[in-house]
Amino acid sequence: MTGEGRGGVSAWAELLRLPALFTVPGDVLAGAATAPGGRPGPRTLWAISSSLCLYEAGMALNDWADRAEDAAERPHRPLPSGRIRPTAALTAACALTATGLALAARAGRPALAVAAPLAATVWAYDLGLKRTPAGPAAMATARALDLLLGAATASGGIRPALSSAALLGTHTLAVTTVSRHETQGGAPLTALTALAATGALALGLGRGSRAQVLAAGQQLSAAGYGPLRAALALAYAATAARPYLHAALNPSPPLTQKAVGDGIRATIPLQAALSARAGAPVSALITAALAPLAARFAKKVSVT
Repeated sequence: MTGEGRGGVSAWAELLRLPALFTVPGDVLAGAATAPGGRPGPRTLWAISSSLCLYEAGMALNDWADRAEDAAERPHRPLPSGRIRPTAALTAACALTATGLALAARAGRPALAVAAPLAATVWAYDLGLKRTPAGPAAMATARALDLLLGAATASGGIRPALSSAALLGTHTLAVTTVSRHETQGGAPLTALTALAATGALALGLGRGSRAQVLAAGQQLSAAGYGPLRAALALAYAATAARPYLHAALNPSPPLTQKAVGDGIRATIPLQAALSARAGAPVSALITAALAPLAARFAKKVSVT
């Protein structure tokens, strides 16, 4: 069976938004960076694998829940076009969720304690919350929990990671709010609010970070620390700000969809900046290296 046929590789890649997968590992790495030492280990790899599965479960479940709406607004999507059966998408969502929880358990009890509410939030969002005013907050909560998964895996606690989780959640809240208008066209005020949030986050990445580094006992010189953090914060702002501005000036569906896509990709430099902020330059550079891969694959498969 060819990649374009029923259940083909390209159909599943589109259903699962494969380019968006590159935005996932940085959550766990940024969370792990807040732990003493801040270095990813074997358990971190289990947590990343769990996060990837739970994220993809959400993608499959999202399209299953939206299949009637997509039939009217996005008939080219895998389910309404008939390339993937709804039962197959739902089965994949269930299997990926179960696998994600099993992998989290392999990473340790603290990881599972965070992964379980993360999975519940994903399912609650896809099956109902996204159509309510609580939708963006639920999505932001899921991203924040994903970062806390990394912290819990690395140190058994989440308190040191709460600040980073709040920043990542705020970014996700802005992107998700804009995405609610991507098929019919956006609202200028919504895009402007997301633009303002992006600017505030970029500035906030530099606050209190040196104290966090000293508290974590990192051996990173001030000379090498500031430029890396600043460069990553700038990369984050550059990726998201311009599309938001364009969507505010012309809130058409194409420009709004581009703003959402670029906002999702901006998650990567934000995660890298959060790792740098916590004093983990290696994790920051590893995360940043995922950005060009995400951009390359996004040219073939949409991230939204």
